[in-house]
Amino acid sequence: MLVQRSLIGFVGQLIEEYMRAVVAGTADSGVLVSALRILTKAALPQDVHGLRTSANLYFIFSSVLMVICLVCYNMANRLPVIQYYNDLKKKAVESTFLLGNTIVNSPEDSEGMSFPGTSNYLYDASQEGGGPKFWHVLRQIKWLGVGVLLIYVVTLSIFPGYITEDVHSHLLKDWYPILLIACYNIFDLVGKSLTAYFMLESAAIAIGGSVARLLFYPLFYACLHGPHFFHTEIPVVVLTSLLGLTNGYFTSVVMIIAPKVVPLQESETAGIIIVLFLVIGLAMGSVVAWFWVI
Repeated sequence: MLVQRSLIGFVGQLIEEYMRAVVAGTADSGVLVSALRILTKAALPQDVHGLRTSANLYFIFSSVLMVICLVCYNMANRLPVIQYYNDLKKKAVESTFLLGNTIVNSPEDSEGMSFPGTSNYLYDASQEGGGPKFWHVLRQIKWLGVGVLLIYVVTLSIFPGYITEDVHSHLLKDWYPILLIACYNIFDLVGKSLTAYFMLESAAIAIGGSVARLLFYPLFYACLHGPHFFHTEIPVVVLTSLLGLTNGYFTSVVMIIAPKVVPLQESETAGIIIVLFLVIGLAMGSVVAWFWVI
């Protein structure tokens, strides 16, 4: 999570395609873990020896991926595109005005100019004291932070505890929670990739969507105590898939929007703050899940 916080802050100063790729990468990891779990369960005996071998494979696989990611992350600063945006950020601190993601010396310089990936708003880039202010940035993106916090409170209070402990299938038996987790991870990846084709530009709608996900509580509760139909596999699979889809989509939207509503020189701070809200949401969701499961 510490690495993710640094990476999100780093990518926040780039164009949205890079943020989308990073967010989708977190979903890719879930799909890979689910695929590995399905393979190990199908190929290995479900005894002490088989489970130990399965656990060792997880640690080896994750360790290799972590090493690859660390090497790539440390090489990223050498890429020309990263050097370009680093230079752009340095100019933002020294410049008087910021036009979207492109720095200009004065408003007159921007007349007749067109910049790819920029907005139509002119920001005052001068900051008292010369650097980005944590509390100043927090005030600007606090509601987006609340949105991502709610996303993960809802998600973590249901997934994976509820779907592994509370719902059962006589047909699928012990495969049921494994397949439900796979459904969630696949649709989480779909949701995080969906912003490449349909991107919400309104922060208010994104926050509203995050709040609307509270409806998952009564819906999943109905799978335990509602009509008999809700106890069957189809409603649980559909709800789990929707949980993953909305988690992925609204997470991606908020992560993309948050660094872009502040001046370029504050975008890294905005990315770090958003991940801080995400971590708080993870912790709160885990606590709520613990109470729900017990």
